Amino acid sequence: LSLSALTSSGSHAFQSSIGGGRVVKRVATFLESTTRPIASAPNAVLERVFEQDRRPIILFDGVCNLCNSAVNLALDWDPSGKLRFAALQSKVGQNLLQAHGRDANDISSIVFVTPKGAYTKSDAILGITQELNPLPFLPLRPLAAAGQFMVPQILRDAVYDGVADNRYSIMGKRDECRFDADGEFDDRFVDDSIAGGH
Repeated sequence: LSLSALTSSGSHAFQSSIGGGRVVKRVATFLESTTRPIASAPNAVLERVFEQDRRPIILFDGVCNLCNSAVNLALDWDPSGKLRFAALQSKVGQNLLQAHGRDANDISSIVFVTPKGAYTKSDAILGITQELNPLPFLPLRPLAAAGQFMVPQILRDAVYDGVADNRYSIMGKRDECRFDADGEFDDRFVDDSIAGGH
């Protein structure tokens, strides 16, 4: 079978000339793999963080004392471990930001990342609140759902922005970014090595 025959006769002639479906299948698989869209680095990280663990991820400002206090509270109020955490400044955090159309260095808002999408500002707070259970007889999901529908988003976000814009003056900043819980709650903080060298 000549190269000119391949290029001029098309795939159907190629199949009939070689007389074997196995080779054709291999060629088709190769062509499909070379034409399949390649996931960008951020999207690849997004796939990896949810590949074996579907728990949502809270992206928080790792140097903000107020934010870190909120993370500690969420850990206490989530005894079943339904939530995971990563600093916005981490490699994982930056890739997840980019995968959802945000700048890698944007630390202006907490981000609640789920397998279905990402939420910011007050929507993120409400999404997180729905997963918390401070007391067995006091689930916060109904309150969070009510707040989402009863309070307009523009008003909720205005309150959020007021706190977020002043978070460093309220409780100050840490000297180093928090990437884990210092050995405690290891399974609750996303391993930054998932992002590889990206």
